[in-house]
Amino acid sequence: MKEYYLPGKEEIFYRKNLFKKRKTIVFIHGLTGSSSAWIPYEKIFEKKYNLLSIDLRGHGKSFRPKGQENYKLNKFTDDIYKVLMHEKISKCIMVGHSFGSIILLNFLKRHMKSVSSAIFISSTYTPSKRIISRVVKPFYYIGDIFSLKKYGNHVDYKNFKDTGDWNLRRIYADVSNTGLHSHFHSLRHISNFNGEDILKKIDIPVLMIHGNADTIFLLEHAKEMHSKLKNAELVVIDKADHVIILNNIKELSELIDAFVGK
Repeated sequence: MKEYYLPGKEEIFYRKNLFKKRKTIVFIHGLTGSSSAWIPYEKIFEKKYNLLSIDLRGHGKSFRPKGQENYKLNKFTDDIYKVLMHEKISKCIMVGHSFGSIILLNFLKRHMKSVSSAIFISSTYTPSKRIISRVVKPFYYIGDIFSLKKYGNHVDYKNFKDTGDWNLRRIYADVSNTGLHSHFHSLRHISNFNGEDILKKIDIPVLMIHGNADTIFLLEHAKEMHSKLKNAELVVIDKADHVIILNNIKELSELIDAFVGK
């Protein structure tokens, strides 16, 4: 895997392997995370598929814009689409985890023709309806009081394997790397998202993977999402939590491989 930046002032970081005539997987990480969460999967799939792992704006090594308007979901979607166009990717299998699954939903709304199938991991389609979202919503508007973190890096997630949903050490590593400015503004736009109208328009194959111990996006919400999709399979991993991509690499990679290989 080699590292690149999308040309232009909006410096979006991404990694890719040597592209060949084979299927292409695009990985989208979660809130305050980075593409480094997908490194174990890159090692597993590097010789089998074309791989592209992106740092969302405000995250990892990508640029960190100022102001809440620069963290609207369409901005994240536009960045991903620009990378796909720059790399001449006309079709891909897109994989999103947590916040990345919300970005994936928004991407499908705008660029369905670029995606042949989609994998939603630890996903939700209506974060705006969650009680906790309404309770903490007033705090989302304080992002501008925090100084902008100019540079970020990649968290080494090998140090956080088998950590739970609310592990403070991992959360601190993620948030401090992303910076509170980018964190709160991203969170603000998540809280306003309702993707119900998008689900009925999705006509590509979908795989949903969820843990029954997820305390952030509950399994019951994933089941609701699954029921609204036309061509979707839901796989539940027993005792897996929201941090499934770090804690259940073997099970997850096997499910991804079986779905992509169809």
